[in-house]
Amino acid sequence: MADTSPDTSPSTRPTRSGPGIVLISLYGLLALAATGRSILQISEYFSRAPLAYVLSAVAAVIYLVATAALARGDLTSRRVALVAISVEMVGVLAVGLASYLAPSAFPDKTVWSHFGSGYGFVPLVLPMLGLLWLRHVARTVNA
Repeated sequence: MADTSPDTSPSTRPTRSGPGIVLISLYGLLALAATGRSILQISEYFSRAPLAYVLSAVAAVIYLVATAALARGDLTSRRVALVAISVEMVGVLAVGLASYLAPSAFPDKTVWSHFGSGYGFVPLVLPMLGLLWLRHVARTVNA
């Protein structure tokens, strides 16, 4: 009789174990928050700061992709997560710096402006944790 249970061996779903569960939850929460905020800002205040609000929507999409990829956990998904989280890291650093250098372009807080200060700096810390987790998972799988 064939085994129909999902494959949860360490080589196929290592991102969904231990601290990975907390990481996935944080990414999911941030994805929801960023999506909601960006929809509100784009629909109500777009003319005030179009670039900032579009970047906030891009951040929301990146968080959704990272959440799904981390939750799935297979090799391809881990690669997708690595790309998404790397883009996230560059984005939060670039937009965070830009929001200080050109404050008129960011009149309201967005998910990445001021390095995520409107979200308790979680957008700045989360990609660091995500990249560290993916590195740990890669070492565990390859060990």
